[in-house]
Amino acid sequence: MLNLDKQHFLKRSTETLDLILNTLESLPSLNLRDLRSENTVLIIIDMVNGFAREGALQSPRVEALIPEIVKISRGCDENRIAKIAFADCHTEQSPEFDAYPVHCMRGTSESMIVEELREIGGYSLISKNSTNAFLEERFQEWLKTNSQINTFIIIGDCTDICIEQFAVTLKAYFNMKNKKVRIIVPINAVDTYDYAIHNGDLMHVMALFNMMSNGIELVSGIE
Repeated sequence: MLNLDKQHFLKRSTETLDLILNTLESLPSLNLRDLRSENTVLIIIDMVNGFAREGALQSPRVEALIPEIVKISRGCDENRIAKIAFADCHTEQSPEFDAYPVHCMRGTSESMIVEELREIGGYSLISKNSTNAFLEERFQEWLKTNSQINTFIIIGDCTDICIEQFAVTLKAYFNMKNKKVRIIVPINAVDTYDYAIHNGDLMHVMALFNMMSNGIELVSGIE
């Protein structure tokens, strides 16, 4: 049982949320031209049909991200910034289905990157079998062979699951190695979903705050 005064908790939480929202509303934007392209990578997480267009976990909030992510992807191409796209992809044995409905099965259209991003292309595609893309062996190999990268831009979904897990784990990894890096999340290019008690707006804001508290650099958007 929670040992707290519900009314006091709600009042204090409202005040805290107001402060967090004020902080998020005052964030600066980021211009890609201010980055060194040879040291930067764009990470696109889970912009797949199974979260944007079809299936049990389809969300209109995720689909609404597509135009902004298309713009950022094209901007990175223009500035010769490398791109990695992670795609959720599971087998029937996935323990993840104990927590979530069956989704993004290997070989189905759900596990495919959305058409708009496929048409642009130019990214290295890595399938992932968990919510935390950092754990994938192919990404670990990529990190080892791309030690010059010190700036990571992370976009996609979902803010409070795959985005937060990847960003915080990546930051912790480099902290362990005493290596300073910029891990950047543009808040207009990430989002989560609404479902029952999962309040998308609240979870989105709290995940952004948690990332910021862990050293992730938040920006309002990418120019």
